[in-house]
Amino acid sequence: MTGTHEPVRLPANQPAQFYRGGAAIAALRGAESSQDFGPEDWVASTTTLFGKDAEGLSRLPDGRLLREAVRADPRGWLGAAHVERFGDSTALLVKLLDAGQRLPVHFHPSDSFARKHFDSHFGKTEAWIVAGTSGPEPTVYAGFQRSQDPATVGEWVRDQDAPAMLGALNSIRVRPGDTVYIPAGLPHAIGEGVFVVELQQPTDFSLTLEWRDFLASPDKGHLGIGFDTALRALDTAGWDAGRLETIVRHTASDTSSTVDLLAEGASPFFRADTLRPGGAALALDPSFAVLVVLDGEGALRTSSGAAFPLGKGDTLVVPHAAGELELTGEATVVRCRPPAP
Repeated sequence: MTGTHEPVRLPANQPAQFYRGGAAIAALRGAESSQDFGPEDWVASTTTLFGKDAEGLSRLPDGRLLREAVRADPRGWLGAAHVERFGDSTALLVKLLDAGQRLPVHFHPSDSFARKHFDSHFGKTEAWIVAGTSGPEPTVYAGFQRSQDPATVGEWVRDQDAPAMLGALNSIRVRPGDTVYIPAGLPHAIGEGVFVVELQQPTDFSLTLEWRDFLASPDKGHLGIGFDTALRALDTAGWDAGRLETIVRHTASDTSSTVDLLAEGASPFFRADTLRPGGAALALDPSFAVLVVLDGEGALRTSSGAAFPLGKGDTLVVPHAAGELELTGEATVVRCRPPAP
């Protein structure tokens, strides 16, 4: 592998966004919040913002872009089995996302839709791990309460009827430890005061129904393909309480040393678990991974004997060639990984 086989600690990477937020990210990292529109921290990103050449890409401490380092040695970074399936793509984008205001109602394309309309191997299925909340009613929105006529949704979009769009969605009160899996096509929004670790496929395809007051033009809402085409990717089916239970998990009460965080349907797209070693060391199998330390202190040890201190707010990228690792201490760590190859 070119460069290091060891975990790499990464600095913040906050490309400018259209909405407010970022205070929770700054608090986690122990930094002053200097950005009014820094609500997303793209961790270990090999993905650019839609239509941009470099914005969004993570840079390693030695100055190289992570994307170029992975392309130079995909087997070292990702492992042979992963490369056989996904090539030199990490197949993963991790973000810290702090909603300082409610996000607009939007949705994302599936793999097949993205291949046809964006010439991309990946769509944008995603999942949220709620890391913190503020305000009296921290809420996310997912899926229509009842099935909708696509023509009606089209009218809402043409009229920019935000109350109708938001009112048609299920509202879900959340607290730290809750997770929500968002399949491609599902309309959704994140409410003000919700801070999440977000896993997603490595694209920036957001089809935004509620673009007015958020985006500069409707073109940025449909990404240049027109809303008539974009709406073909929208899931207009009703999601009742039973269906919502298949995408929402409540993990706060589980104090196990390793907690699988996401709904079963997420596994073809990404994996995430909470690690709490406590008094016993946790062995971590070789894998490309992104680590986010939510609390406490600990250490990550490699098979070579190297030790990497961990503290609240640290974010690390771990190459597959680092081998088996050992996590110790009183830290709470979210480990994000691509799908099992």
